Amino acid sequence: MKIRHVRAIAVFGIALVALTGARGSGGGCDNSSSSSSSGGSHRDDDSTGGSTSSGGSVSGGSSADKAARDVTIDECKYDPATKNLTAKISIDNSDMLDYDYNVTMKFTGGAGSTAVPATAMKTGIAVTGGSTQTAELTTPYTGSGDGSEYTKCEVTRVSRS
Repeated sequence: MKIRHVRAIAVFGIALVALTGARGSGGGCDNSSSSSSSGGSHRDDDSTGGSTSSGGSVSGGSSADKAARDVTIDECKYDPATKNLTAKISIDNSDMLDYDYNVTMKFTGGAGSTAVPATAMKTGIAVTGGSTQTAELTTPYTGSGDGSEYTKCEVTRVSRS
């Protein structure tokens, strides 16, 4: 009887390790940026006039999570010609259905920065099933400098319909 009990505990322990070890926390960001539950994938890019992009990764299975995973930030910068903060994104729709995406970005500065958070939104970005579409989101720069106080941009909301 003792052997059956020990064997049952061993099987339970292996099953528990297999279940808990199989769970991940989604991807992360490079350059020590933090993860966000509402961002898409991203990259940090110090070659864009002092501005960088950052976002996060999403885990889970809701429709909003799937839409957020489709968005990648390609570049964030201040455009001196238009005096706008701009974000260039790519949306990869790997589904077979066509979707219209709505994306909201937030531009911020680092710790101790004087940057006032700014938001850019673009709606109705049509992406056919199985393809990738690029888009640019812009918001007016309200500062008086060269935009270098803005060091991060992140996707704060994504939806598709």
